[in-house]
Amino acid sequence: MADAHATPHHDYHLVSPSPWPLLSSIAVTIMMIGAVVWMKGLVPADAGVVAGALLAKGDKALFFAGLVGTFLSAGLWWADVVKEGNAGDHTPVVSIGLRYGMLLFIASEVMFFVAFFWVFFEMTLFNEARTHIPEVGAWADTAKAWSSWPPQGIETLDAWQLPLLNTVILLLSGTTVTWAHHAIAQGDRNATKIGLGITIALGILFTGVQAYEYHHIIHENLFFNEAAINSGLYGSIFFMATGFHGFHVLIGTLFLIVCMLRLLAGGFTPQKHFGFEAAAWYWHFVDVVWLFLFAFVYVVFG
Repeated sequence: MADAHATPHHDYHLVSPSPWPLLSSIAVTIMMIGAVVWMKGLVPADAGVVAGALLAKGDKALFFAGLVGTFLSAGLWWADVVKEGNAGDHTPVVSIGLRYGMLLFIASEVMFFVAFFWVFFEMTLFNEARTHIPEVGAWADTAKAWSSWPPQGIETLDAWQLPLLNTVILLLSGTTVTWAHHAIAQGDRNATKIGLGITIALGILFTGVQAYEYHHIIHENLFFNEAAINSGLYGSIFFMATGFHGFHVLIGTLFLIVCMLRLLAGGFTPQKHFGFEAAAWYWHFVDVVWLFLFAFVYVVFG
């Protein structure tokens, strides 16, 4: 037992017991249940004082409680990882493992978006085939709505206005984050701060433009209106694909803000800056996904 905590004679880091995986899982579960409660509800509003207040449709308390718990547990977990790195536990072998982990995470995110593109392409390329399916219930009205593209009643967006602006914003942010990444590798901390600050500002600007675009779609009833009553799937997949991308931009912006705070606190060196490198990889992934969204959702099939 005396040798259990002795200085290791290998390149691997054995992580100390941590509560964060369990607590973050519990927090995410609460957040997802809260999302269901918010949108659909689990009990009637008159189910009781406590149940009606927490589980009835439209209640947001459970969702935001889970969201706060998720951010807290994730932040504290990552803080422990930073402490491990500062303590010298991230050996070259461990660093390679961290890189593989980030690459696999990005690969899983790619497949996440592939699912949305799959549905979108199925809708766009085979919409006329639905008209040959035998009528079931109100299917005849739905088939008629989908016999043309865009579906009946849908008013699509002009790709060369706000979507083009957001494309320019993200492409520019990709260059600034690359500049910052090369600067930290060269030990130029001032250039890193400038490049990182510009990237963060561009990320916030992208989110603002997308929020304005969503407001325009909803306010003008472009996707969900009486004329498009049987074409609701278009609006659903549009908001799912672009909305989840916007969520990834928001997460990436927070990622970069944390990197900026660490940089201002004296963190990162030319030799050890994987946290920033991972943020840059993630940001480039977000850029590429948006290029596909812009090309196919807004331009080719818009």
